[in-house]
Amino acid sequence: MAVITLTSDWGWKDHYHGAVKGAILRQLSDAVIVDGSHDIPSFDLNQAAFIIRNFYPNFPEGTVHIIGINTEASIESPHTLVLHKGHYFVAADNGIFSLIFDESPEKIIELDILQDSDYFTFSTRDVFVKAACHIAAGKPMEELGHRKDKVLTRMAFQPVISGNQIKGKVIYVDHSGNAFANITENLFKSTVKNRKFTITFRSPSYRITRLSKSYQDVHEGEMLAFFSTSGYLEIAINRGDASSLLGLRPDTSVLIELE
Repeated sequence: MAVITLTSDWGWKDHYHGAVKGAILRQLSDAVIVDGSHDIPSFDLNQAAFIIRNFYPNFPEGTVHIIGINTEASIESPHTLVLHKGHYFVAADNGIFSLIFDESPEKIIELDILQDSDYFTFSTRDVFVKAACHIAAGKPMEELGHRKDKVLTRMAFQPVISGNQIKGKVIYVDHSGNAFANITENLFKSTVKNRKFTITFRSPSYRITRLSKSYQDVHEGEMLAFFSTSGYLEIAINRGDASSLLGLRPDTSVLIELE
């Protein structure tokens, strides 16, 4: 059974995701097509990478993940298929792969696929679907193009350790208004160890001095911080919208001060 995921910045109003799903089913009528997300802000590779890196490991190996964001090909960002940890990803090589993975993919193929249309603005349907269905049908990825040694690197902002401080920023806000900072649990544990700490953001009055395990660890309406299943520091309000109430947006600074 072929499993293909589809992630884009198209939204739900227009015809694009329907057209891509139809094109897949014309080639693989028994394919299982799963929507990753179509609510990604237009052209936002960082938001897309956060979403994809957090859902793809839950799918079975052999799943093909189509990424429909900034898909027009160029010399700098050719259409590319990669294999990483048993999963296949089809996208324009515009830096998205380097944002999803922490290491280089095991195999990289620059696609050489002739499309059936003379229009070059819908590569997801006209090129990526062909590649995805080829792989989902069990055919070798090498038949789709030629090998490459590396993908384009786009550097994500990394937290900075300075003295007794960890300086990070919000990288994602989910549907419920929970904010995720780019501070990982591993970094936190290796830096903080057993010392007391204070998490602050936007204003010194917004202070969190302990980590919680769940939203219910604090009273309703109170803010909290914990490490979520994503592995990143999450700032939330129990039964509230932290983004709106605390002014947390992507790129908002998050500071951890150590005693």
